Amino acid sequence: MTSPFVRRRRLAAELRALREHRGMTAGRLSQLIHQSRMKVSRLENAHIRPDLAEIIKILDVLDVTGDKWNQIVRIACDAAEKGWWDAYGDAMGPRQRLYADIESGAKTIREYHPSGMPGILQTPEFTWAMIELAKAESQVPFVPERLVAARLERRRAVLRTDGPVYEAVIDELALRRYAVPPEVMRAQLRHLIATTEQEPRVSIRVLPLQPGPSGSLPPQSPFYLFTFPDPTDPPMAVVETVAADLVHTESAEVSRYVRRYEHVLKAALTEDESRTLLADAADPTGSP
Repeated sequence: MTSPFVRRRRLAAELRALREHRGMTAGRLSQLIHQSRMKVSRLENAHIRPDLAEIIKILDVLDVTGDKWNQIVRIACDAAEKGWWDAYGDAMGPRQRLYADIESGAKTIREYHPSGMPGILQTPEFTWAMIELAKAESQVPFVPERLVAARLERRRAVLRTDGPVYEAVIDELALRRYAVPPEVMRAQLRHLIATTEQEPRVSIRVLPLQPGPSGSLPPQSPFYLFTFPDPTDPPMAVVETVAADLVHTESAEVSRYVRRYEHVLKAALTEDESRTLLADAADPTGSP
């Protein structure tokens, strides 16, 4: 399917451009379609799922016809779609809902993790350990059981037969310094190795603690790069912060993160070398 989130952003940009091309303010448009100014603003900022009847009314007011009318209506239909994550609601956590939505229509997914573990590659035990740490810090905005179940659903969706190509670069620091119990971490590392051996579209590279010079400042936060099958859907960079996820589709901003990713990828170990390091980290004593 096409990501509804991606299409909502595309629809928002298209509607705003059409309105501005007509020299019409958002306030005037809201009057003509008998909706609030806030409703138009939220639609043009991709904050709500569109109502197809309202989109058609907007297109009529803006005198949009022909191929452009058909194009906008198709985008609106995609934007209004619901995915498996909608059945979870906020119980799976709003941040995880965002990633599930974007991943659903991705062609490629590339991630960099300086101190954590990729969400869709986590074992349930690792996820539960992280949940306990989050609960100790503050009230969590999700239902733990539903978050764990949804994370497994995300994994199945990404690893489906026609799913995206997935690549992750993990800093060695995330493998050597961790807060979960050692047995949980060892099982997690073995799980990463098994996944790369079983899934040909999955690649995991480790950025060693003492790499050669990368020619770039090291990224300070986890970030994610997405491309989509439809070339009219722009590539996307999502940057994870403590409080929120910042979504970028502007070409200059996305290019900055692409360059950062390419630099860390160049400095990372090969896939075979990474598997060897993961195995060593999973069994530092060399015991059978």
